[in-house]
Amino acid sequence: MWLKLDGQGPAYRQIYRAMRARITSGELRPGTKLPPTRELASDLHLSRTTVLQAYDQLTAEGFITGRTGSGSYVEAPLAAPSRRDSRQSLTRSRDVAPTLSAFGDSLARRRSRPFFGSYVSERPTLRYDFRYGRPSIVDFPVRAWQRCLGRRARAATVRAHDYNHPRGSAALRAALAEYLGRARGVLTDAEHIIVVTGSQQALDLAARVFIDPGDVVVVEEPGYEGARRAFEAAGAELAFAPVDEQGLDTDTLGTLARRAKLAHVTPSHQYPLGGVMPYPRRRALLDWAETADAYVIEDDYDGEYRFEGRPLEALKALDENERVLYLGTFSKVMFPALRIGYLVLPETLVEVFTRAKALTDGGGPVLEQEALADFIESGEFERHIRRSRTRYAERRATLLAALKAQLGDRIEVFGAEAGLHVVVRLKTRLGIPMRELVARAAEVGVGLYPADGYYSRPPRVPTLVLGYTSLVPADLKEGVKRLARLLGTIPASP
Repeated sequence: MWLKLDGQGPAYRQIYRAMRARITSGELRPGTKLPPTRELASDLHLSRTTVLQAYDQLTAEGFITGRTGSGSYVEAPLAAPSRRDSRQSLTRSRDVAPTLSAFGDSLARRRSRPFFGSYVSERPTLRYDFRYGRPSIVDFPVRAWQRCLGRRARAATVRAHDYNHPRGSAALRAALAEYLGRARGVLTDAEHIIVVTGSQQALDLAARVFIDPGDVVVVEEPGYEGARRAFEAAGAELAFAPVDEQGLDTDTLGTLARRAKLAHVTPSHQYPLGGVMPYPRRRALLDWAETADAYVIEDDYDGEYRFEGRPLEALKALDENERVLYLGTFSKVMFPALRIGYLVLPETLVEVFTRAKALTDGGGPVLEQEALADFIESGEFERHIRRSRTRYAERRATLLAALKAQLGDRIEVFGAEAGLHVVVRLKTRLGIPMRELVARAAEVGVGLYPADGYYSRPPRVPTLVLGYTSLVPADLKEGVKRLARLLGTIPASP
């Protein structure tokens, strides 16, 4: 038999592709007897083993069948569609909207807007990138972390290769309980903690456990877009609570959220404006939750970093009536790729959240969680926080000084007392849309991030979220200088 081999890859695959093409084109009709493997190997100047591999593959996929004592014969597979038919089918499938659930439809309706700004892989590499929420990777104690990973890998038992508990590693949950008591005033134990793959999974779990379509959820205005998206996808009706320099305005809860089942708040460092909620408002929020029979998700996404005033204990530390779900993450204090966060739950919610988590994953990777437990227990984690807090304070001061020197009274700055970013609001409107400002900034190597996505209605004047933790002081100064120079070329809106 003559076969044209294409020269691509192993020889048996070439034989397989050539013979499959002749069968699907109809050149080799059903019932045609194929040459013996020894004969075809001789014709092609290949080993018989190579031809046997090709025949085995064709048999496994139903193109040929072997008959004992008789040989191999062509079967009658489904005809391959023509290229024209394939193109027509593809065009039709693109034109017809898929039938989705209410959840899927909610996500599909928002595809015109970038999800969380944009994915990391889609962002251009810019020298002066003010991307927020990204810790300084170069300052992370990589060797200490590698030692923890290495010790756990070398000591791995059968347990380390098995499925994890849905709530996560017992060692990590125990280490977290001790750390949260020391650092955030949250008194809990391992049984009340669930380890998640970052804060977004925790928000998704809360949405699925609490929300039915039409239920009301209180969110901050402006507030974290990831929380809003998770609640909207579950069918929630959002009640937007205004924020000021002291965080969420609890005076609005009485009329705004009478029917609410859930509230998402960032009391230690309001996201994104940076207000810190004082004790009277925290007390008022907890009293509202008890009266309304609602729960509060306390999103403590960067509570470890406070640069002015004394550290504040978490809202959860005041939670006498078990109304607060405390959410933390290692994405900001270690690195985002670790994908480990945690929820501290009231006793009455532990079991239902455990069952919901079990439907999502098997508890996450054991090795990384137990290495993180060692990292915390050894003291390396808190040493890293202390060192990074000192570095970030220096970079924060550099950024604030550069903004004052370059932009002066043209801007207002919010949220500089804590966290990993500041919010910069221009006092005048620009004669170009925000997307064009971002594009022009990228041309001069500056990465800008508008705050528009955190508002239900975009702010009237340009508002930017500027992260500073991953930029060295010299680059912070130069980035602000380039931004000021760029703004100087753009006329104000009439």
